[in-house]
Amino acid sequence: MFHQIWAALLYLCGILLNSIYQCPEYSQLTSQGVDGKEFPEPHLGRWYFIAGAAPTKEELVTFDAVDNIVFNMATGSAPMKLQLRATIRMKNGLCVPRKWIYHLTEESTDLRTEGRPDMKTKLFSSSCPGGIMLKESGQGYQRFLLYNRSPHPPEKCVKEFQSLTSCLDFKAFLETPRNQEACELSSN
Repeated sequence: MFHQIWAALLYLCGILLNSIYQCPEYSQLTSQGVDGKEFPEPHLGRWYFIAGAAPTKEELVTFDAVDNIVFNMATGSAPMKLQLRATIRMKNGLCVPRKWIYHLTEESTDLRTEGRPDMKTKLFSSSCPGGIMLKESGQGYQRFLLYNRSPHPPEKCVKEFQSLTSCLDFKAFLETPRNQEACELSSN
């Protein structure tokens, strides 16, 4: 009898704590974008990868050897396409170029990666000035990624991102060191 009462009391305490402490709000961007500008216009241009969060460390292992990444998002050669170019500065100093094509989804900011039908990317607003969050999910992984227009956003932005993703049960966290100079982005 005592165990049942104790279990009920713990259950009620859990409900009470859950109602008091809830995850901070984050909102998915709409096709209207930022400041009334049509998506994707406000998101074109240069971005720096700042941090990532995932339920497990394995979902972030691809970033372990990375010092920094700089991206450029541009309109694609056809409507409803975005071209993403990146240059990855590895911790050993090497620069690794990458390219992706994103397909826009009608009336949404959801993105599909060309050649990876299992991968979904959703864009979210960030409380950090010049920031944006992406949620990537695919076969066997999901992760939130924080990007900013500045390679060194205020530390408060990274802490807020970590707090939000931890609250969403994304316990693994990685912040890129950004100790080395970013690599040049190729124009082709």
